[in-house]
Amino acid sequence: MTTAQRVVLTLLALSLAAGLMTGGTIFYRLSYLWGFVFFGGWLWSVLSLRGLEFHRSTRSLRAQVGQMFEERYEIQNKNRLPRLWLEIRDESSMPGARGSHVLTLIGGRSGRSYLVRTRLVRRGVFPLGPTVLASGDVFGMFPVERWVPTGEALLVYPTMVNVQTFPNPIGLLPGGEALRRRTRQVTPNAAGVREYSPGDALNYIHWVSTARRDRLMVKEFELDPLAEVWILLDAERAVQSALPTPPLPTLFDDFWRRAVKIPLPPSTEEYGVSIAASLARYFLRRRRAVGLMAAAQHTTLIPPDRGGRQLGKILEALALLEADGESPLRGLVETQARYLPRGSTVICITPSAHEDVYLAADYLIRLGLRPVMVLIDAVTFGGGQGLQDLAPRLSLLGVPTCHVSNGDDLEKALSSDTLERSRRNNHVLAA
Repeated sequence: MTTAQRVVLTLLALSLAAGLMTGGTIFYRLSYLWGFVFFGGWLWSVLSLRGLEFHRSTRSLRAQVGQMFEERYEIQNKNRLPRLWLEIRDESSMPGARGSHVLTLIGGRSGRSYLVRTRLVRRGVFPLGPTVLASGDVFGMFPVERWVPTGEALLVYPTMVNVQTFPNPIGLLPGGEALRRRTRQVTPNAAGVREYSPGDALNYIHWVSTARRDRLMVKEFELDPLAEVWILLDAERAVQSALPTPPLPTLFDDFWRRAVKIPLPPSTEEYGVSIAASLARYFLRRRRAVGLMAAAQHTTLIPPDRGGRQLGKILEALALLEADGESPLRGLVETQARYLPRGSTVICITPSAHEDVYLAADYLIRLGLRPVMVLIDAVTFGGGQGLQDLAPRLSLLGVPTCHVSNGDDLEKALSSDTLERSRRNNHVLAA
């Protein structure tokens, strides 16, 4: 029983007692008043959420950190009874969600709607709900609620930066091992022809074979005999470090700016995910086949492919990834690298400075692969050990390395001159 109910019932009891003791008409009339307030409020609360329809909709369920997410809330009152007030509470786990609102004086047979804009500051998947509709009587004696279950979820991709230069995988030498693998991408290697199927692009049609066989024939392609790009993200829990996340500036609430650059949280996990996403987009824009591997609680393995669909797959996997695995980077390399084609470029992203990182790079070289190491300095994130011992040893192997520290501009760090010099040294040693 709420406090308001106790007060009204107490006043009702006192009025009745006073009326019985004194016989005064005024006390009986007060008793009628308090009874009407109590039972009328109960009836009003019972009817307050009946006939209400609630919908929340959005244009897209895919977005990126830094973008503005727009969502529309709609309430329809199907009854003739007006609604004095209605509270809408958004119980979504999305940081900074602004869907909660209070609407007043919703007329009968009418509706209300409002638009909510939320700046996305964290990657992940966030359910759009549940939503709570709350109302009651005028005096708040009988509050009522109705839960609207979660309908959809928003997937927020990680932050990506524009990488300008990075060691580019080169093709295999003439006479080398070709990758006899069919693909729907257009490559210089036409493997044959087949009959046209609905959905095939018109520029795939081979007109000479079509004229000869008197039916539409399309070309089939094989993957180029070029180096694949594999991105290996170290998701071992033991090597991750993080500092407390500082509050974001209020300027990110400026709704007129469609997208802003949100600073990365001071976490090796977030830096690694952002680096992996940025490099995947960099190589896919250059029409390279890119794959992803990470050993979290469940191993993530995305085979290499080209195109925008492959970028979507990688970003979705990175948005959901949590660095809570038990397998170190060396374990991931030794279990998966043997299945990679010779000549492939393997980009290892790790905050670890242990001996295992050097051994993993050496193992990749002995398999005929081309490692590139992106080393995240865990010391600047409040843990781990420095890179002063590991980096020189990797340079002796001819492995290009890139150092990233907390607070660095990733666009400049991944496109740094140091990385370019390491790449040139690698080619000299290889020659």
